[in-house]
Amino acid sequence: MKQNKTTWIFSILWLLLIGWLAFLWHLGSTGLVDETEPLFAEAARQMTVTGDWVTPYFNGETRFDKPPLIYWLMAIAYQLFGVNEWAVRLPSAIGAIALMSFGFYTLLATQDNKSKPKSFLLPCIGAALIALNSQTIVWARTGVSDMLLTSCMGISLLSFFLGYTFKDNITKKSWEAPFWYLVCYIFLALSVLTKGPVGIVLPGLIIISFLLYTGNLTKVIKEMEIIKGLIIFMVMTLPWYILVIRQHGWDYINSFFGYHNFQRFTEVVNGHGASWYFYFLVVLVGFIPWSIYLPVAILRVKFWHRSWWCQQPRGSQLSLFAFFWFSGIFIFFTIAVTKLPSYTLPLLPASAILVALFWSEAISTANPKRSMNRGLLISCVVNVIVLVILAIFFLKSPNFIGYDPAAPNLAELVALSGIPLRTAIIWGATAIAIALVLWLRYNWKWIFTANLIAFIAFLVFTLLPTAFLIDGSRQLSLRELSAIVVQRQKPEEEVVMIGFKKPSLTFYTQRRVKFFRNTNKAIAYLTETTDIEANSTSLLIVARPKYIQRVVLDRSDYQILGFQSPYLLLRVDKHKILRH
Repeated sequence: MKQNKTTWIFSILWLLLIGWLAFLWHLGSTGLVDETEPLFAEAARQMTVTGDWVTPYFNGETRFDKPPLIYWLMAIAYQLFGVNEWAVRLPSAIGAIALMSFGFYTLLATQDNKSKPKSFLLPCIGAALIALNSQTIVWARTGVSDMLLTSCMGISLLSFFLGYTFKDNITKKSWEAPFWYLVCYIFLALSVLTKGPVGIVLPGLIIISFLLYTGNLTKVIKEMEIIKGLIIFMVMTLPWYILVIRQHGWDYINSFFGYHNFQRFTEVVNGHGASWYFYFLVVLVGFIPWSIYLPVAILRVKFWHRSWWCQQPRGSQLSLFAFFWFSGIFIFFTIAVTKLPSYTLPLLPASAILVALFWSEAISTANPKRSMNRGLLISCVVNVIVLVILAIFFLKSPNFIGYDPAAPNLAELVALSGIPLRTAIIWGATAIAIALVLWLRYNWKWIFTANLIAFIAFLVFTLLPTAFLIDGSRQLSLRELSAIVVQRQKPEEEVVMIGFKKPSLTFYTQRRVKFFRNTNKAIAYLTETTDIEANSTSLLIVARPKYIQRVVLDRSDYQILGFQSPYLLLRVDKHKILRH
């Protein structure tokens, strides 16, 4: 009993440590990242200002990209903690922590070994893999809807599996399976309130395909009390959709359901197209180093042995369920024409479970005197090769950084920061350590441990310092100019940004901004304003110097209020604007 209590304390401390390190440490220490994050942040702020919790607005225009849950949670965080970056990202971070913790509980609760105490090795590994991968960390620290969707969808799928398992376990109490099915319905509804139909379509496809494979579809549908679940789902989701459609009608339907759902699946939207193998690369890079073991973890499932799987107890089918979870999302978004790296985020918990099951078995059965499993051996050799490639890549990484007009000297700053060398040392040293373990035939757990320590070092010495570096070179100047705008803007004076669309300017000034990427359109608009009687005879322009030269006559036509490379903030007399 004492050992069990100690194990629980250690496990809770482990969850707190990796949750804090991966998701909360320095969460609000960098500014919002253009282009997407400030759109969510400002739309949520507008809800607190206008009191309209039905329609999201950005910069005075409706924003129908996503349903309201992410905006609601941000707005609540604003009211509790103030309008700041930490509050913007808190819903994503909490979602990631909840998913990690729920993964831990599922891996612990579904162990079906009745003759021995439950092992905490598997859930601790699983929680670490869910949290400690680059893609999850990046999106959990970003104030957009992707991590919240991943969390809600992941918890709904894990809840389904808990209900599915407990219904077949006579040692469980009669209320446990219905309870978890209820949780599944609640989080399906939250998924739909986070990102729309995909929040139920994907989990539905995964669950139905899994049940068809195991031959349990009819039986489990009866267990799940679909009618009751449908009522719960509709009560939670329909009110907002009814209200927003009632207010905006076909404008909302065409924008959200037509453009942001159907069209994204069938056409390339906003230039986000890619080759069929795009998501192979995304998963490989975003889930490193654990992605190296994903192929052998998937093969370990032996999903082609259907008759064998149909005979297994439900509690033993977690790896099979994780396989359907992974492959369902992977195939769905591979078919979709619009492709974005964030679309693979919901499959990473399944990837973590598959690799955790694989490594837990490998560590538990490790014996240095016995030859290593061939699949594990090949994966470990590939692990060494990939880490060597990573070390070389990061050492040369400044040469691969493209030109960004918002941060023109980024490559030089990265080269001078020491980050490439530190990262090369981390991955190079890890490759050497794993090679030594293989050569000396030590316990294979040290291979997993080496990867884990290396990734934590990568997080501390690479990911977070890189975020600070990019923030300082790309976003800080806009925040500083925004503060000057707030101080110097006259009543009724417009703010115009030319050459860029940086929504963070709207969020940090808390003012409407006219954005013009095209200089000719900016000139046409500015020329038009000189013909309209207005309360203000001047306006504020934020732009790079080369765009200023195209818009105004000469140096005497404007007053420089601030310069933060690469942007100028000017006050311009409307009557001196160059007419074309």
